[in-house]
Amino acid sequence: MGEVPDRIDLEKERKEILNAFRGLLRAHKERTKEDTRRIRKAFDVALEAHKEMRRKSGEPYIYHPIAVARICAEEMGLGTTTIICALLHDTVEDTHITLDDVEDLFGSKIRLIIDGLTKIPEIFDENASVQAENFRKMILTISDDIRVVLIKLADRLHNMRTLESMRHDQQVKIASETKFLYAPLAHRLGLYSVKSELEDLAFRYTEPTVYKDVKDKLRSSQDARNRFIRKFTQPIREALLHKGYVFKIKVRTKSISSIWRKMQTKGIPFEEVYDIFAIRIIVETPPELEKPDSWRIYSIVTDFYQPNPDRLRDWISTPRANGYESLHTTVMSPTGKWIEVQIRSKRMDEIAEKGLAAHYRYKESKTTESKFDRWISEIRDLLENPDLNALDFIDEFKLNLFRDEIYIFTPKGDLRVLPNGATILDFAYDIHTDIGDSCIGAKVNNRLVPLSHQLDNGDQIEIITSSKQKPNEEWVRFVVTARARQKIKSSLNDERKLIAMDGREILERKLRQHNIRYTSENLSVLEKFYKMPSATELYFRIAKGKIDLTKIREVENKNGILQMEKRVIKKTRKATYVYSKIDKKKDTILIGDDYKDIDYSLSACCSPIPGDSVFGFTTISDGIKIHRHSCPNAEHLQSKMAYRCIKATWKNTDLRENLAYITVHGIDCLGIVNRLTEIISNQHDINMKSISFDTNDGIFEGKMKILVFDTEHLDQLMRKFEQVEGVQRVERKP
Repeated sequence: MGEVPDRIDLEKERKEILNAFRGLLRAHKERTKEDTRRIRKAFDVALEAHKEMRRKSGEPYIYHPIAVARICAEEMGLGTTTIICALLHDTVEDTHITLDDVEDLFGSKIRLIIDGLTKIPEIFDENASVQAENFRKMILTISDDIRVVLIKLADRLHNMRTLESMRHDQQVKIASETKFLYAPLAHRLGLYSVKSELEDLAFRYTEPTVYKDVKDKLRSSQDARNRFIRKFTQPIREALLHKGYVFKIKVRTKSISSIWRKMQTKGIPFEEVYDIFAIRIIVETPPELEKPDSWRIYSIVTDFYQPNPDRLRDWISTPRANGYESLHTTVMSPTGKWIEVQIRSKRMDEIAEKGLAAHYRYKESKTTESKFDRWISEIRDLLENPDLNALDFIDEFKLNLFRDEIYIFTPKGDLRVLPNGATILDFAYDIHTDIGDSCIGAKVNNRLVPLSHQLDNGDQIEIITSSKQKPNEEWVRFVVTARARQKIKSSLNDERKLIAMDGREILERKLRQHNIRYTSENLSVLEKFYKMPSATELYFRIAKGKIDLTKIREVENKNGILQMEKRVIKKTRKATYVYSKIDKKKDTILIGDDYKDIDYSLSACCSPIPGDSVFGFTTISDGIKIHRHSCPNAEHLQSKMAYRCIKATWKNTDLRENLAYITVHGIDCLGIVNRLTEIISNQHDINMKSISFDTNDGIFEGKMKILVFDTEHLDQLMRKFEQVEGVQRVERKP
């Protein structure tokens, strides 16, 4: 009898899995009988392959591929091929099924996509980031089939939605990686709803307290917002109906992470963020009338409300590089608040919501496709660079993700799209590598300008070249595009290699003079002796006369073999010792203890104090650095170098004073500085290291450097400050 409940549970699970699969089929509306048969076949293969597997939450693993496939169908509007690949995306990596099996069952196209989705084995150098290599492999397939990246984004979105069951350190690591790479990638592909949700979910785990605070404020102001929106949109709605338009009016609420970012950058409280929501007017109109109808609706809106001329954005005449089309204006409401109004057609709205995926159905959008193709070609250029390791690739790739565009014209009137902040050199390399390499200046709107000149929207540019020109190190600082940067570095490397060859010949001659053999072992000793990162750098500096080769006599020579001093070998061992002694899964640094004879120190970039949520980061030569999870560098370290991060917690030790920085904002009134300093000196027995106050137009900002015992001690002080009349907010600075 003991087995009966298990059988009932398994039967119930089977029915729930089938229901989830039927939900997926319903989400994929445009399908033939053959499509249904192939999707069912993929589902059966995945179900059988994953039958023994369960997720961390305890539910059957098959729910994950079904959910990913549903996101692809419902939220991205992708078709049958993508749904099949989403259902099978983990089979090759996690089960007995091979890529050959996939090809036999579903064909070569499905195999190619699944191969792009399968992680590479984690077998390389400990100094290379596994996550970075996997990301690079995924992007490699971008030029073969963009669906690899779209499925990967859907996979990441579902993982983020179900992150509760993971350990806290894993949650923070995955959330940081999501914020650092996947959200910007979704933005670049035009998937705005996916991008916003990924950012919010990442924010929920990296800054849980702040996330809850902003979310609660949004919820409590919801009713007042709805009343305002009804009143604001009523006259527009009536006028559009009177003119005979078929339309919808939607409200887009700003994501929690965007609201917080605005509060931070502008230094304002929640109540002063004016664009918490935007009104979106979506009109059903044929393609040839999209533009005139959008401007007519703009005219109707501005009949009722005064527009801000500086806040007009016309992305209908010139769409963004990721295909986004819309007309944005900001108007003044009767209550004195600025409100953003977005006007677009139904087609534009679908492209804005589903991004690149929607272009498969709107093939007439040739301009958008060509812009996207140009971005793909830039990525391909990056991938073809043999000198770029995975972490460098990610740095360069990120340059291409989160940038607003400007529109530039060639002398013949051709339009080029470049990122905001682009210079003459960016434009030159955008046209051709040879033009970039030989560029000596340009005429912008018939005026002569230097290479570093920043371009503005609408500039017309004529590049001036010279056969004698060649790139130099300074050029890297003049460019913002990854393409230009990579081309300059490539040219410089070629030049460097030629110079290095001369250096190698000089070194060989010198070694012969001293009867030293030219071997890789001897070279390695010389690299360490002269503290050079590589042999190429050693050769290059020799050729440039920056290395004193007479010092070779100081290195012990035994029958042509150089002997390195012991102290240098010891130093090298210490760095590897740090890595070998850390087991990330089990070890936690107790701050206050000596940790396995390895030095740790509190990082200066965020000044952690007892009570802060912290982690350790293993440096090459400086032991372990302790950072706060809210440190400005935390996202970068945890997403790109998670293999060097280790858990850390505070030990209950003797009370010790720690440095903390706070800023007080408020209205400048008589005696306020006196009251604040009195709190510090009398009420809290806190030592003050420095204090400065600035006032401007009746607003003051006070910066203080103080010594406190822990976060509880600091919070008490900050609460006292907030109670002082005239103080508006108190913040702790990193």
